[in-house]
Amino acid sequence: MSKLTKNQKLALGKIEAGKAYTLKEASALVKEITTTKFDASVDVDVRLGVDPRKANQMVRGVVSLPHGTGKQVRVLALCTPDREAEATAAGADYVGLDEYIDKIKGGWTDIDVIITMPSIMGKIGALGRVLGPRGLMPNPKSGTVTNEIGKAVKEVKQGKIDFKVDKSGIVHTSVGKVSFTPEQIRDNAKEFISTLIKLKPAAAKGAYIKSIYLSSTMSAGIKIDPKSVEEN
Repeated sequence: MSKLTKNQKLALGKIEAGKAYTLKEASALVKEITTTKFDASVDVDVRLGVDPRKANQMVRGVVSLPHGTGKQVRVLALCTPDREAEATAAGADYVGLDEYIDKIKGGWTDIDVIITMPSIMGKIGALGRVLGPRGLMPNPKSGTVTNEIGKAVKEVKQGKIDFKVDKSGIVHTSVGKVSFTPEQIRDNAKEFISTLIKLKPAAAKGAYIKSIYLSSTMSAGIKIDPKSVEEN
């Protein structure tokens, strides 16, 4: 195991052991404990009191972050020729159909999100083996299979993300960059967590939000008091 650098030790010293911080405090602290030389991502991990193996306790949804993700999201719009101009105008990085389907069959996945139309899903179904493991398969529930191609592209470019609880009952997502202000980080994290709360399955019993941690790339996690999320 590699030794901690001087900066990493100083950063860890700023986190009080066992303390649950307010979301406002954590949003400022995460910037202080980040020692990377690049603009690190700010991540939120929420452990839920659900059993993802049961269909009636699956948690999945989409959220539009008020301040975007801070990331350059590469969008491929797979659409019919009559919708290509609309997708391009909305900001899609790649627009087309058969030529991109062939590229993906050949192993090309240099994209972050694929948006397509219901009428085209029959062609895209064959790409499941390539797209599925990478989380790139379009899905109506995440808004990536729609006839409103331009609107969907624009929303993704502006900070719309989709999320899903994993088999351990944890939802993980990025809510910005360390270069964001503490207020921007807090706003984005609050929007994400509030959306999770609204999606609580009726079948979930007991405590729904078990723990929340805020961290940046390679930083320690900061425990957050769930009750502080709704504070102004």
